[in-house]
Amino acid sequence: MWFLGLPTTSGKSILITGAILLVILFTLILRKLAVYLDKDRNGKKGRCDKCLHEPSKGKATASSGDVVVIRTYPLEELRLATSDFKFRIGAGTCYCVYLAELGEGRFGAVKRLRVERGGNKKMFLDEVSALLRISHPNIIELLGFCCEGGEQLLLLEHVPSGNLFDRLHTPKGHSSGILTWSNRVKIALGIARALMYLHHQADPPVIHRYVKSSSILLINENHAKLADFGLCKTSSESYFSQTPCIIKGSVGHVDVNYLRTGMVSPKNDVYSYGVLLLELITGLKSMQRLATLPEWTEDTRKKIDDDKGLMELLDPKLNHEADIHQLKVLVDIANSALIDYPEERPDMKGIVNRIASCMEPVAPVDLPVHRK
Repeated sequence: MWFLGLPTTSGKSILITGAILLVILFTLILRKLAVYLDKDRNGKKGRCDKCLHEPSKGKATASSGDVVVIRTYPLEELRLATSDFKFRIGAGTCYCVYLAELGEGRFGAVKRLRVERGGNKKMFLDEVSALLRISHPNIIELLGFCCEGGEQLLLLEHVPSGNLFDRLHTPKGHSSGILTWSNRVKIALGIARALMYLHHQADPPVIHRYVKSSSILLINENHAKLADFGLCKTSSESYFSQTPCIIKGSVGHVDVNYLRTGMVSPKNDVYSYGVLLLELITGLKSMQRLATLPEWTEDTRKKIDDDKGLMELLDPKLNHEADIHQLKVLVDIANSALIDYPEERPDMKGIVNRIASCMEPVAPVDLPVHRK
């Protein structure tokens, strides 16, 4: 196993599962110690001893209202829950996602890595180990996993409203209604908070490396969750700034400096977040013909004082119904996030503060109609 110095051949599934269980056990010991210290300080009763992965305050729990328990699942149990992987509800470059019935009216989503599409055990283990240690209302929740019979499966919370890419860019998503400007700003703030948590509060910090609209799941039109942690990097921030890596990510979203140097840092996610803001503002995909969305919009978005020009950036499906002050703030954040030099980009703390400060009631802007 990569983090224990063990081989990762297909014949080592038992060792892999055992190692992950050690991670869970270590996490449990740390959490029980924290509960003990909390009892000692406050004289309050700790949470359920059976909980292996305690959600932080405000974090969503299972639909039953109980605390979330992470466990390993036998392959046969997940096959049964998914009706032998029958109902596919999502897909990515190297995985498919299937609906799982968990009983008592609860549902989950089983993410199945596909080796023939580039999925591998390192991606699986990176995602499991990251999700075991993080807890945030705007990050997808891990319920369990399975590494058996050549399968690498993650059981995640079920997010029924699909992903942001589909909602913005596909006819099926449009049939659910157009995301209002207010909803788009709230989604932008939620994902900014998720990234701020990963970069500044997770210990050790996490760089997602795959921030894009298809990796953002919608609980409802106001509440988004960041998913797809298979490419994440977890280490100290000094490591990120000094170690070149193999280029990973999605064309159109990847940091241009990272493409040139292979250097990983939290500012890679900041760049990708800037592209995401442009998607929310314009309703356009990250690639426009042979140009990236930052390139496609560059001339217009840099005229930050031209109100009429900025409104031309706006997704036409919104019919000009947007708050011009909020639009200026988001465009300005996108401009700073997309600067070529990472050290000149803002961090996610600053971005969260700026978006939160402009969250006022939306006032529709009606542009004058010019008649010939």
